[in-house]
Amino acid sequence: MHNCPLCQSIDTEHYFADKRRDYLQCRQCELVFVNPDQRLDAAQEKAHYDLHDNDPSDVGYRRFLSRLSQPILERIDPHSQGLDFGCGPGPTLSLMLQEQGHTMSLYDIYYHPDKQVLETSYDFITATEVIEHLYEPDRVWQQWLNLVKPGGWIGLMTKMVIDVDAFANWHYKNDPTHVIFFSRATFQYLAERDQLELEFIGNDVILLRKAQ
Repeated sequence: MHNCPLCQSIDTEHYFADKRRDYLQCRQCELVFVNPDQRLDAAQEKAHYDLHDNDPSDVGYRRFLSRLSQPILERIDPHSQGLDFGCGPGPTLSLMLQEQGHTMSLYDIYYHPDKQVLETSYDFITATEVIEHLYEPDRVWQQWLNLVKPGGWIGLMTKMVIDVDAFANWHYKNDPTHVIFFSRATFQYLAERDQLELEFIGNDVILLRKAQ
């Protein structure tokens, strides 16, 4: 059995299996994760991402991203400095926030791999449809906590696990680059452990605020 990639607990168990992959669950933080032996390598992963066509001028795509941008905009001060982490090949959320007067930096392991942006601090961090792709979520999570200023926000968008029955028919797990799956309980665990304020907006937007 594999350790949890998020909290590193050794207390994990079989959760589900389909024709392609086995899924485990951590008893401590309730993260569901793909058996690490069944993940894509970096070249396969990037080839899949290259198929994405996220156009900043696409009104529908902007509407989708507004589910995160709107609540973030309601909570941050004017002229804040933000980082869009995992922005992909067609950064759009960052443009939407820049249009509202905020300064944005970009980071993406494949498309914007400028590590200098990870050496400063930010009023807020956004990651839309990113967290489910992380092979080392524990490391990235700590990175985010270090990058965001006291009182700052982390805004995430990801679909969440409900239960095994729903998971069995869940299209979200079928993307070969989706390797970890959070539930509300997982975010509640992280918020309590790391002393973060936690808000859920709808079914797939999560806001966390670092203590002052």
